[in-house]
Amino acid sequence: MPKTLYDKLVDAHTVREIDDETVLLYVDFHIMNEYTSPQAFAGLHAEGREVWRPDAHLAVVDHVNPTRPITSLEQIDDEGGRLQIETLTANCLRHGIELFDLFDPRQGIEHVVVPENGFPWPGMVIACGDSHTTTYGAFGALGFGIGTSEIEHVLATQTVVYQRLKPMRITVDGHLNEGVTAKDLIMHVVAEIGAAGAVGYAIEFTGNTITSLSIEGRMTMCNMAVEAGARAAIIAPDQKVFDYLEGRPRAPTGDALVLANASRRALRSDPDALFAREIAIDAKDIQPLVTWGTSPDQAVPLTGRVPEPEDDTQRRALAYMGLKPGMEMQSIQIDRAFIGSCTNARLSDLRAAAEVLKGRRVAPNITAIVVPGSRLVKATAEEEGLDRIFTEAGFDWRDSGCSMCLAMNDDIAASGERCASSTNRNFEGRQGTGARTHLMSPALVAASAVAGRLCSPAQLEEAPA
Repeated sequence: MPKTLYDKLVDAHTVREIDDETVLLYVDFHIMNEYTSPQAFAGLHAEGREVWRPDAHLAVVDHVNPTRPITSLEQIDDEGGRLQIETLTANCLRHGIELFDLFDPRQGIEHVVVPENGFPWPGMVIACGDSHTTTYGAFGALGFGIGTSEIEHVLATQTVVYQRLKPMRITVDGHLNEGVTAKDLIMHVVAEIGAAGAVGYAIEFTGNTITSLSIEGRMTMCNMAVEAGARAAIIAPDQKVFDYLEGRPRAPTGDALVLANASRRALRSDPDALFAREIAIDAKDIQPLVTWGTSPDQAVPLTGRVPEPEDDTQRRALAYMGLKPGMEMQSIQIDRAFIGSCTNARLSDLRAAAEVLKGRRVAPNITAIVVPGSRLVKATAEEEGLDRIFTEAGFDWRDSGCSMCLAMNDDIAASGERCASSTNRNFEGRQGTGARTHLMSPALVAASAVAGRLCSPAQLEEAPA
């Protein structure tokens, strides 16, 4: 029978059928961080087990570390965070697992450093204790987040008990409007189908709009698909994927590269494959978007207005955000601007924001920080002079880490502060207790920082000198 790409990946990695909906799935590559792995290792040690394939795992420090410059763990004020980093280091040494620790030149946010080092390849199954592992669908791989008990199971057996998902195809065709980015595209998708619209589904993104995106744009798409409830998001691999990965430190070479290229042709849905749900989107309908509420699907065009609430959930969101129906989005004043996260802290994101900031200054009383997604991104940005553009504009230039995306470190917004953010989630308290988050693209964050209110680069150009 014709198969979807998702079903092909699951079938190719099925070790055993458990029942009609559940399989034991082989995991090619597993990523860990200091926040979600300690309990898994503790469970492993309590049972006297070892890691079965240490070479199939990578550990990264990214969630709890400060992004201000430090030279030793002793400079981390948070004792709990420091202990988590020390525990990860000890566990990796014990089991021979590779670790990108806090002072490794390869350190950074896990979903940034894994691609930039060439680890993900088409056809792989990749798991991690982080929901945004969907990012690797940009490479034609099946990536998904797992919980603590599942992490322990992967460490011990290199497998996970996995429930099959229903395939959904979202086709986007046409040219994106001026100023519309991959972030706007995925925010449009999430807003259209809802925060739970893809629960139980694996999304495959198709269409000429998708194939025209850069690999970094595709990563943004797959990364935020989880905000619609999808546990997996995939894009069929093409030559762009191989061009992006070629020559990276962990990319296949020789016969392995030949084999990877040969298998690429099979990594696509069969023409007659059936999807449980189909959605078609016209790219011309997508505009630069900004969230108004406390869920990623609560978004409207920047040129729009705060909507009338339709239910108690939306009324609560408006109350938390301190907004009134009918307010122009462009009139909303901000206190903070943040550029970073596994969604939008890659080099292309920093370039886009820096282009907006050239020759401009952040508005008075705005706290603005930019956190590169990895040390490599930071170093390359500095070689290009992007750091000077940011600092001259009034942004604080930081070291890499998850930072203000989830306020699990020193970077926290105060209660009531409103933040223009390039991150993926705007939940209540996500960036700090009582903090108010507006999701948008890096370019919109930069423009909003300059204007002191929600604003687009085009509107800055129109403003009188």
